[in-house]
Amino acid sequence: MKKTVLRLFSLLVILSGALFALIHLSVNMPGESSIETLKPLSHAQFHMSKRLFEHVWHLAEEIGERHYQVPDAYNRAADYIEQAFTRNNLVPYTEEFGKNLEYRNIIAEHYGTMLPDEIIVVGAHYDTVWMTPGADDNASGVAVMLELTRYLVNIKLKRTVRFIAFANEEYPHFFTNNMGSMFHAKKSSERGDNIKAMISLEMLGYYSDESNSQFYPKPFNSFYPDTATFVAFVSNFSSRDLLMRSIRLFRETAQFPSEGLAVPVALVPDIRRSDQAAFWSHGFEAFMVTDTAAYRNYAYHNVSDVPNSLDYDHMARITTGLIKVVEGLAGKE
Repeated sequence: MKKTVLRLFSLLVILSGALFALIHLSVNMPGESSIETLKPLSHAQFHMSKRLFEHVWHLAEEIGERHYQVPDAYNRAADYIEQAFTRNNLVPYTEEFGKNLEYRNIIAEHYGTMLPDEIIVVGAHYDTVWMTPGADDNASGVAVMLELTRYLVNIKLKRTVRFIAFANEEYPHFFTNNMGSMFHAKKSSERGDNIKAMISLEMLGYYSDESNSQFYPKPFNSFYPDTATFVAFVSNFSSRDLLMRSIRLFRETAQFPSEGLAVPVALVPDIRRSDQAAFWSHGFEAFMVTDTAAYRNYAYHNVSDVPNSLDYDHMARITTGLIKVVEGLAGKE
């Protein structure tokens, strides 16, 4: 009996140690999150903030609810994104899918100068759930992506950056063959596309400095702030090295708080709730950049997810940092 108890105790110690080591690896990120008082926006960021608002306003207010059940609005949103790519001196093309080819991803590529076959994917879904204007989810991610194209198109990069506005991230298409990112990841795998990294821009507009405005799945509430003042970088454990490199690039240049988490999906299933999970399922490294969605934004998936609830100055600061992340991953000449 005594030996059995000792064995069980030893096993418990080993398992506890392994869990502690895993959590340490999951939450320990390079560099330091910015804790300085935010500086005023630069001239460029001021105008970026205005454009971010305009993108979100058009998608969430002027178009509003946009998904397969409201095809006219869905097509208007796709057309707007396509036109924005064109205005930013890119040549967009569509990737049609569905039984009747009724859905479309909108893609634009900024071709690399030295390693054009190596690809960095930057994506954001443009659909909403039923009965929501979807300002944060996910007009905010689309807006940031469009601003990234505006700046990066003028920069020579060694690798190709493929920008994608994904259709059908939301229910009932999530993780089905009719999910836009799943369709693209599958086709990329079949073609043998050399995707070095995928960045999913998922809800980037909601922030609060009130106490207890931020929540987490247990046990991670013990490791992060209780205020919703930061942007999060999140990946599965297989993409940990990519995540760590990316958050380091962000922290070296962005004057905005950031937190990172690289954890097995089995431990925190919620980390797969966006387009990066489609790329994981096809063997590509990917991570999500997010305001943490329902863990802070009570307007998640409801009618109060409106443009005026978002902080566009913070979005501009984050976009500035993400420009440097993409430059670092793609290799600025």
